[in-house]
Amino acid sequence: MPLPLEMKALLLVGDGYARTPSAGALEAMEPYLQPGRIGVPAPGPTQALIKVSLASINPSDIAFIKGQYGQPRVKGQPAGFEGVGIVAATGDDPYARSLEGKRVAFATGLSNWGSWADYAVAEAASCIPLLDTVRDEDAAAMIVNPLTALAMFDIVKQEGEKAFIMTAGASQLCKLIIGLAREEEFRPIVTVRRDEQIPLLKELGAAHVLNEKTADFETALRAVVKAEQPRIFLDAVTGPLASAIFNAMPKRSRWIIYGRLDAEPTVIREPGQLIFQDKHIEGFWLAEWMRRFRDRRGPAVLEAQQRFSDGRWSTDVTAVVPLDEAMAKVPAELARPNGKVFIRP
Repeated sequence: MPLPLEMKALLLVGDGYARTPSAGALEAMEPYLQPGRIGVPAPGPTQALIKVSLASINPSDIAFIKGQYGQPRVKGQPAGFEGVGIVAATGDDPYARSLEGKRVAFATGLSNWGSWADYAVAEAASCIPLLDTVRDEDAAAMIVNPLTALAMFDIVKQEGEKAFIMTAGASQLCKLIIGLAREEEFRPIVTVRRDEQIPLLKELGAAHVLNEKTADFETALRAVVKAEQPRIFLDAVTGPLASAIFNAMPKRSRWIIYGRLDAEPTVIREPGQLIFQDKHIEGFWLAEWMRRFRDRRGPAVLEAQQRFSDGRWSTDVTAVVPLDEAMAKVPAELARPNGKVFIRP
């Protein structure tokens, strides 16, 4: 079947990076995206052109369209880092050609042809041929969150302590990590912003769930930290919340930052802790992990597919929004708690 010459897409309004930080919430689409039509791209020699079935929306996507991510925007190009679809065409590379006609999970990476469109371009090496038992909803969110969950839980296990702390506890990523922790009898301590999220996360396996908005949050936090002695802190939020958590943690703690949902300044309350308590602050970026630990990528991909296939993992879906309605509906859907939002071309 011949490919169309044009396609619908959500196109970036901004170029490069933004000069001022902003919060992780998406207040509206219009400042950052506009609907439009654009030519269907031709894949490069090592690339695949994918007919998108479903595209996910991750916090990294929001940071990117706002110019707050670790790679620059290209004005007029489609947004969207991740999705699932059928490979419609490929370059001449043998591995790329082997994917033609297959259903794949994919990450667009640096291609500048994102998944919030009828067609996307991805490096063939960033495409995952899928088991038939993996749902599109799970496949469209197969790479960013599941591989990050497996990678970061490896960090927790290597540290040796059973207790660890996570912010943004109701996020899909944290839910996946909580499931991993429960299987191996680790003890996640997570923060949320709503009391109604507490019983859900405890049922999934969180040892402690603290509402950061309560008046006694720091008192409760210090009591839990004293009892559990967690030394790994997986942080998607930063800002005053993360500052308080890191300050309360014991000697030799590691603060691992992988997101910035709070645009408020992040203060190190007591810099002396870095000297005299051997505390450390570092970052985590999945792209860098995949580059450095290539031998871990294949097993992690297989494990993620098996977990989604047998029901140990499942993607909580808030909404599936048609591409034509995304500009109007996506911000409100993202504001609803507890699940992922997808775009369907």
